[in-house]
Amino acid sequence: MSTSQNILDWLKAALQIELFQLGESQFTTKTLLLLIFSFFLLFFFSGMIRRVLANKIFPRYKIDVGVGQAIATIVKYTLIVIGVVIIFQTSGIDLSALGILMGALGVGIGFGLQHITNNFISGIIILSERPVKVGDRVEIDGLAGNIVKISARATTILTNDNIAVIVPNSDFINKHVINWSHNDKKVRISFPVGVSYKEDPERIRKILISVVDDNPGVMKEPRPYIRFDQFGDSSLNFNVMVWTSDYIDRPSALKSELYYAVFKAFREHNVEIPFPQRDIHIKSGEGV
Repeated sequence: MSTSQNILDWLKAALQIELFQLGESQFTTKTLLLLIFSFFLLFFFSGMIRRVLANKIFPRYKIDVGVGQAIATIVKYTLIVIGVVIIFQTSGIDLSALGILMGALGVGIGFGLQHITNNFISGIIILSERPVKVGDRVEIDGLAGNIVKISARATTILTNDNIAVIVPNSDFINKHVINWSHNDKKVRISFPVGVSYKEDPERIRKILISVVDDNPGVMKEPRPYIRFDQFGDSSLNFNVMVWTSDYIDRPSALKSELYYAVFKAFREHNVEIPFPQRDIHIKSGEGV
């Protein structure tokens, strides 16, 4: 019995060890343990609530994936801010002294953590203004892929090769970003086609329209358009422009399928595909 009492007395004494003085409050080992446990619960449950909202609740109401992810993330950080305030108030810590500490931390942020702060603020702007959102197809600095996650510091882009690329949030604010699906989940894809000068442009237009209409990945509305671009050096140059919603993540795959189909159609209709031609004139004369 005395051994158990000694252990309890030792634990009580250990919990009352003063680590430092924070204003008029004593910061003890008990306070430290309570803070660690409270913050663990706060981040665990806020993250769980975000996942439940984004993956369970919002999909039931047919809310757009990007909108649901943005709302869930904002809810998470709002709960964290409220939870931090409540934890400090209930732990008995002198908030006036904490304000001084936060001021000192702000100076440190200004000198050493400006990039992290910039990315965090950029993340808040992205979630509130939503220039990009989860599910969007984007291009930035030559990188193309789908946004799969937007966190406080960075955004994760998944390429067509299934490679996850972590991009700082500030890049989406400070750089030029191409968002293929910002307003609507359809994009227009165009690719050039050249034929010989002996071909009839109207016949070529009908063949190309027939090819793109037969592809199930090409939308019927808006209608595909075949543009006669120019009289090239060795060919009549056309530009095939089609709309798609199925290949918004893989535009090059649709181009490849259409090129296969165009080549097959040209062979069936004996359409000549040109090659560069040059006429060379050789002059001879005295004194050369």
